[in-house]
Amino acid sequence: MDFFIPLLSLLFLGVMYILITRINQGYSGFLLVSAASVLMIYWVRELKRTVKDEDSKPLPGDGDTKDWVYDLIKNKNEMVFVAEVPGPEEQIDIRLTIGTLHVKSGQNFSKTIPLDLIEEMNISDFKYRNGILTIKINKV
Repeated sequence: MDFFIPLLSLLFLGVMYILITRINQGYSGFLLVSAASVLMIYWVRELKRTVKDEDSKPLPGDGDTKDWVYDLIKNKNEMVFVAEVPGPEEQIDIRLTIGTLHVKSGQNFSKTIPLDLIEEMNISDFKYRNGILTIKINKV
């Protein structure tokens, strides 16, 4: 595209020059070609900027561009973890190790969430509805 746009603009200016010289209007033809040249340079820059901006945008479905967001609500005796997790409920695997919550699902989804646990805790409740995972973690 970097080669095509300048070539097209030169072709346009060449056609404009030929038309002006055939009409033979003197200085007014020269002014028209100059004005067309300035406008062509402006539009070539705008087209290049537009093409460059479109190339730099990620396409939908090209990797996971959004960050995974979760909510961790802490209380004195329990924590509640809420997050959006893809996949059916049968494929969701949750493990709680010392200071870390591991969430895995089908579709190559795997996240590790650090928890600042002072005491030993375990998972007391697990719910998955409409893509939203809710886990209750209680003190032992």
